[in-house]
Amino acid sequence: MKVIVVGAGIAGLTAALSLRRAGHSVHVFERSQLLHEIGAAIYVPPNATRFLTAFGLDPTALGFVQQKRASLVNRHTLESEVELANSETAMKVGGAKLWYAHRVDLHSGLKDLATGRGAGTRVEIHAGQPVVSYNPDTPSITLENGTEVTGDLVVCADGVRSEATQVVHGQPVAQCDPRPMNCAYRFLVPADVLEKDDKTSWFNESCDGWTRIFADVSADKRLVSYPCRNNTIHNFVLLVYEPRGDGAVEDWKAGVPVEEVLDKIASFSPRLKEVVNKTTEVKKWPLIYRNPIPRWSKGCMTLAGDAAHPMLPHQGQGGAQALEDGVALGIVMHGATDASDIEARLAIYENVRRNRASAIQTLSNVGQDQVRMISHQLAEYMAPEQIPKTPSDIFQYTYGFDVVRETLDAMRNYQPGFQLPHDFFESEVLGVPGRHIAQSWLGWCRGVLRNWIVPATRTAVA
Repeated sequence: MKVIVVGAGIAGLTAALSLRRAGHSVHVFERSQLLHEIGAAIYVPPNATRFLTAFGLDPTALGFVQQKRASLVNRHTLESEVELANSETAMKVGGAKLWYAHRVDLHSGLKDLATGRGAGTRVEIHAGQPVVSYNPDTPSITLENGTEVTGDLVVCADGVRSEATQVVHGQPVAQCDPRPMNCAYRFLVPADVLEKDDKTSWFNESCDGWTRIFADVSADKRLVSYPCRNNTIHNFVLLVYEPRGDGAVEDWKAGVPVEEVLDKIASFSPRLKEVVNKTTEVKKWPLIYRNPIPRWSKGCMTLAGDAAHPMLPHQGQGGAQALEDGVALGIVMHGATDASDIEARLAIYENVRRNRASAIQTLSNVGQDQVRMISHQLAEYMAPEQIPKTPSDIFQYTYGFDVVRETLDAMRNYQPGFQLPHDFFESEVLGVPGRHIAQSWLGWCRGVLRNWIVPATRTAVA
């Protein structure tokens, strides 16, 4: 079948790759020319790593950095006060590694998998083609030049500002000013620049895979840093609250002087401010929150990524949830036939994804040490026993999820005997520790029945 994907970001490219592997012809329409990708670094946690590596993505080759440590660090003394995670946390909870990636590197890896060699027909990306309207009944999209493009399925993955959200939802979706932090300053500092100055070289010491959180709780400020691109770049984000008028929008291109950041962290250690002062470019990113929406699909059109569930950065799950959307769409659409079948499969996609993404969207409004502030909101999307109370509870919920198994289980309830093509994945999907497996992934795909149990560090697909 012909699939139209709107947006060539993380969600759009993952959906395109997954739908390609499911046997479909995929066309991606992207507003930009894809000449100068923007963005800073991003977490790739185990709930995403487990299937990305199975798709053929090589984190090491792309310069990703494995998490070794995450700490709350005193903003005055620069001493670690609370250890949130270590090198074993992700593997113990999620069964796969947590990586820090430059967004450009992750985007490049996904694009290569979608358009390069491999199973299925190569994805076609139509760059410089803004979409101006969406019709879920056809389904179709209309480009800025007036061309109408129809398909069997339309996946709208064109970000938090996507007009498709209103089309699917049936009414405007209100944006909220989040508390306690509504603004992010993002910037990068090369490690070699710090190394050349005796006043800043200390920041490189033991930096490999280390997330540092410098918090001023009384003023609702958090400066977060972690390395990417083989530890050669330090990624920073400063989260603060700023009064602002109506109409604020997220904008990665809003550059501001570093002095604005230094003013915000005036109470922080002078040594840390010396490090921050080494950046040459700061992007100011207003954070916009939107409450979870009750539906993602209409007809043969659906939402994915930020178009469905824009998230604040506090849990580091925004990219991972977009990735989960993408792989789930490919799985549910393998073997899809007519429009009624596609709509039924989109309902399965929503059943697997919407409550989970909505819960994480809600969790992402606060830091890992502030979850009690939103427990009542989480009750709408989670069973009482699932609602996290501590950082380790959050890790268990976010990391300890296997979207591949959950989606396969849902599809086998819909279509007994459902299985994916043997080349949908290139290798085994890493499973969640503590969940035993009745069959190995490759064994299942090749139709080889196995009646023994293998250790639970591999995918559970039976």
